[in-house]
Amino acid sequence: MFNANYIIGLVDGEGSFTVYINDGKNLDKKRRVRIEPKFYLKLIEEDKRILYQLKKYFCCGNVYLQKDKRPNHKTCYRYEVSKRDDLINIIIPFFAKNKLLFSSKKRDFMIFCQIIEEIKKGKHLTKSGLEKLYKLKQNMH
Repeated sequence: MFNANYIIGLVDGEGSFTVYINDGKNLDKKRRVRIEPKFYLKLIEEDKRILYQLKKYFCCGNVYLQKDKRPNHKTCYRYEVSKRDDLINIIIPFFAKNKLLFSSKKRDFMIFCQIIEEIKKGKHLTKSGLEKLYKLKQNMH
């Protein structure tokens, strides 16, 4: 059951490629990490076993409890990969080979890859480079 096609369907529905970036107004503030690319998938507690299977499949990432105190919302778990080497060497090649189906996910993945390439070049280490990446990120869902 757990194969590339299953993962693509799961990520198309519940996954996300995102990048957290200090916004342009706060780029001068000191912060340990100024840019944080992440791949994650969130499911309700009853389905957390699927997240552990993802972790086993990719041999990277972690599963976290994600509490939600809003009324009528269930406790969720989140499979997340944020280590850059794992994103570059495992996650991106998988999704480059196994194409996402939803146009919004495809677009987010392409922008995510562009941002990772700029990070690899060190563009995120300058104020102007980080501002450029912030603008690029604004095109993601």
